[in-house]
Amino acid sequence: MSSRMSFQVALNFEDGITRFVECRPDETVAEASYKARINIPLDCRDGACGTCKSLCESGRYDGGDYIDEALTDDEAARGYCLPCQMTPRSDLVLRINSSSAAAKTGPATFAATLAGIRRHSPSTVEFTLDADDRENLEFLPGQYVNIAVPGTGHTRSYSMSSGPGRRLLSFLVRIVPGGAISGYLTERARIGDRLELTGPMGCFYLRELTRPALLLAGGTGLAPLLSMLEQLARRPAGQPVRLLYGVTSDQDLVHLDTLEAFADTVGGFTFDHCVADPASTARNTGFVTGLLDRPALYDGDADVYLCGPPPMVEAVRAHIGSLGVTPAGFHYEKFTPAVPHDTAEAA
Repeated sequence: MSSRMSFQVALNFEDGITRFVECRPDETVAEASYKARINIPLDCRDGACGTCKSLCESGRYDGGDYIDEALTDDEAARGYCLPCQMTPRSDLVLRINSSSAAAKTGPATFAATLAGIRRHSPSTVEFTLDADDRENLEFLPGQYVNIAVPGTGHTRSYSMSSGPGRRLLSFLVRIVPGGAISGYLTERARIGDRLELTGPMGCFYLRELTRPALLLAGGTGLAPLLSMLEQLARRPAGQPVRLLYGVTSDQDLVHLDTLEAFADTVGGFTFDHCVADPASTARNTGFVTGLLDRPALYDGDADVYLCGPPPMVEAVRAHIGSLGVTPAGFHYEKFTPAVPHDTAEAA
């Protein structure tokens, strides 16, 4: 048994809310959750009913004792587990088959200070927040928070572009005329402003890499993938990772220097980019689909992470289908820039 005092267990509920609990190697995940006042649905506590059946997406554990009616051998081989019986052998990520409300929990709210604003180009701005209770704002790389935009009464959703290990939280924003967060950041924001954010949320996050990974970004959809790469730089996966990054015009290209740095520090990581504008000076013009072929997908033996605006996401999904390839894992997130008083801006 590990000598470590406890492991971190991320519980991701079906409504996208994620809560983190500390679990000792000698206690079950259900016990640790109940101690944290998170009521994972269960009935028997004995591995007999299967009510708490969940999917372990990352980490190692001892599955404990249970009967076949609660969890079959085939389900166990595919990563399903019973929190009432399992004990951790590493940090874990579990997908819980219930809503956070059913577990009598919900997202946490944090106060934060605006610590920095960087205008990358006329189309893109980056900002950083220093959360007051940062040690308790844990998230999985790729997830997002809801940010209350000062002076507007509106809330917008943004993925962290920084990794979980950083003190400051960073976000990439596409400038949208009339957008709530765009107007705030370009016209009124001052370093030291106080903001409120809620989360973490979302089912788009980095799983344990057991096969090659292909990351696909459209515009500021690069943000959550940067968070994933930062995590991989800290915890090498030992698998090839390739990023394809597409934008509309040259001014939309950001963080190429960051990607170059990741290519030097993340083993097996490579990337390429393209610009849709035919007048671009980039090596590749056109869309991301022009760089996407069967070898990039390892003929299906790859995990795909895709984030971008809806047309780009749908085009990539259709293109992969046209190649006759079904990726081993396919995780995607669409974001829609908001118009005033309408849908949420998101990275």
